[in-house]
Amino acid sequence: MGVEIVTFGCRLNAFESEVILREAERAGLSDTIVINSCAVTNEAVAQARQSIRRIKRERPGLRIVVTGCAAQTQAKMFAGMEEVDRVLGNDEKMRGEAWRETGAAFDAGFGIADTEKIAVADIMQVREMAPHLLEGYQRGLPRVFVQVQNGCDHRCTFCIIPYGRGNSRSVPMGAVVDQVRTLVERGHAEIVLTGVDLTSYGADLPGAPKLGMLTKQILRHVPELKRLRISSIDSIEADRDLLDVIADDARLMPHLHLSLQSGDDMILKRMKRRHLRQDAIAFCDQVRRLRPDIAFGADIIAGFPTETEEMFSRSQDLVDECGLTFLHVFPYSPRPGTPAVRMPQVPGVEIRERAKRLRLTGEAALRKRLEAETGRVREVLIESDKQGRTEHFLPVAIHGEAPGTVRSFVMAGNDGMRLTV
Repeated sequence: MGVEIVTFGCRLNAFESEVILREAERAGLSDTIVINSCAVTNEAVAQARQSIRRIKRERPGLRIVVTGCAAQTQAKMFAGMEEVDRVLGNDEKMRGEAWRETGAAFDAGFGIADTEKIAVADIMQVREMAPHLLEGYQRGLPRVFVQVQNGCDHRCTFCIIPYGRGNSRSVPMGAVVDQVRTLVERGHAEIVLTGVDLTSYGADLPGAPKLGMLTKQILRHVPELKRLRISSIDSIEADRDLLDVIADDARLMPHLHLSLQSGDDMILKRMKRRHLRQDAIAFCDQVRRLRPDIAFGADIIAGFPTETEEMFSRSQDLVDECGLTFLHVFPYSPRPGTPAVRMPQVPGVEIRERAKRLRLTGEAALRKRLEAETGRVREVLIESDKQGRTEHFLPVAIHGEAPGTVRSFVMAGNDGMRLTV
């Protein structure tokens, strides 16, 4: 075999796994599995470790390389696993020379010391972001990701990701447009712009263009693009151009995923977020006036340190007050080195119970939106022979359609969690 990738975590990791596969194959690696890890929660790190042990048990002859955010922040821990042959940092994993060096190291063999497995530089010293132009995704997916930004300059008290990704840096607009054009020419119908802190895009570039300007440039210069989608944004940073595009261009999909994290002002302050509860509600109201049918998703943390039942109830209430359709619930996970670890902790049983209730609230919100879709005509991107997605990212049960096409359907109803046609 050649190289296989196991990807954990975010959409950015999904894009980067494609680059990793290309660079590792170009370097001539074989019989190698790469674990592209996530560090957002303790559970994510544990899943990576479990996967490593399972792979080595089931396929003992393969080499295992660990990279991603967990490898960046906990390199020594992964290097100490006897199943792991190499640990690459988040900057190294995107560089061809790191994979060539890895191949050479495999050929030469490693020493006994675990530190010889590690190739992880100081991510905070990385200042620029080289564009990675993919001619096409290996799996020919209808929906593909384009990385436009990496890193984060903010320091939310619960978050380890800036230490795994470094400071914010952006891909120049021209390179992004070129990437999108290439992927569209290869037949990909929907492009998703992705990054760690997407709405901070451009601050490090000449002229400091913002995300809204980038979306305008893509839509203007790639008229063949059928659908453009934006991944998670920080609503407090949404610029005027972005709002204009939301209102005026139907090719920008009416679906935004918001980094809200909590509905309680005191918890938001202790998280060191830059918005308050009313800011989130006002943003959703403003965007809904511009695009009345828009669907909102959101990340919300349950059980952040010092959160009382009353504070948690405000997060639950935010689902209705913002009109959220999709909810991504995170049970609070203490990450070593973050300020929140030193705050009074909520008991684990209460965290899990609140997360369960919040997920049920999210499921009810999704069902409500699905029920409201009956009889509406929607443009559906066919993802597979069994499922597609509407403009609003609602799942649709599909049968006998060609993946990669966009078709109009009347929504006949739903089967509980998916629309039917």
